[in-house]
Amino acid sequence: MRLTPLALVLALGLGLTGCGAHVADDAADDGARGGKPSGHYPVTVENCGTKVTYDKAPGRVVTNDVGNTEIMFALGLEDHMAGFVMPDDKGDLDAVPWKDGYRTVPWLSKKEITKELVLDAEADLVFAGWNYGFSEATGVTPAALKKLGVGSHVLTESCRNGQGAARGVMPPLEALYTDLTTLGKIFDVEDRAAALVRDFKKQVADARAKTPKSGHRPTVFLYDDGRDRPFTSGRYAGPHDIITKAGGDHVMKDLDDSWTTVGWETVVERDPEVIVINDYGDTSAARKREFLLSYGPLRNVSAVKHRRIYIMDYADLVESPRNPAAIAALAAYLRGIGGPRPE
Repeated sequence: MRLTPLALVLALGLGLTGCGAHVADDAADDGARGGKPSGHYPVTVENCGTKVTYDKAPGRVVTNDVGNTEIMFALGLEDHMAGFVMPDDKGDLDAVPWKDGYRTVPWLSKKEITKELVLDAEADLVFAGWNYGFSEATGVTPAALKKLGVGSHVLTESCRNGQGAARGVMPPLEALYTDLTTLGKIFDVEDRAAALVRDFKKQVADARAKTPKSGHRPTVFLYDDGRDRPFTSGRYAGPHDIITKAGGDHVMKDLDDSWTTVGWETVVERDPEVIVINDYGDTSAARKREFLLSYGPLRNVSAVKHRRIYIMDYADLVESPRNPAAIAALAAYLRGIGGPRPE
């Protein structure tokens, strides 16, 4: 339903009352209402360094991108969702355990999220992230949504860390567990969230138990896209934990960012034995592989010489409930190449 000018004016004056959320001033705010809170609410959580208090569970959440959407599905929160926004290039959606969510929750747009879309959906909360929907360039930011009476939850992987636009404040898997735990509190499904975290930690532990206890760890580079300069993962994006917990050595582990750009000379210098391709975007994984194998400056890189190129789905590599299974899959591949570093 498109808002009329009058409805838009009313929306502008709602503050954060739609989902009963507001930014907590400080610890003294806990007693501002007087008396003891009844039931689960109000509940205060911290998201990317900001404390937010919820007086009730949001009922019309709009998510942006596959990872955020599947976090909600994994928590069983479809009934609290107004819809999701994401392109249709996010892999096989029928292969995930929470596939029913895609059949029941409206797919609002396959383009970028907009303020108009959020208002049309009558959203009371947007679950997105910096560069996962939130962007000053598009005007869709938590601050802008707050002025429209809509709350925000920022994907923890994307939290800005105080170094310009650099993102990441904790290890990637910890970011996933943090969002699951925080959303569990917001929606009063803490037991469900805790069970997911336990299950995911066990999946990761089982995968790590199968990796060699000593000896050489294959060096791995994550290639997202880019011809002049490759877009890759630093230590705060999902691939870092996926690579390291799968038994690999992430060659860009010294980058204090999540997703970022480096120079090809850095890739050549660090000489990865394996390149993981992020199957995402307009360029197919097959074309990315062809480029890597034919790009002159990479001809002496070990991964290219030995054609050790492994393709993973985008949803495996961004913060999502698919991360633990992705670790197990990559671990199996790395075990398969085995042996000492090839010369």
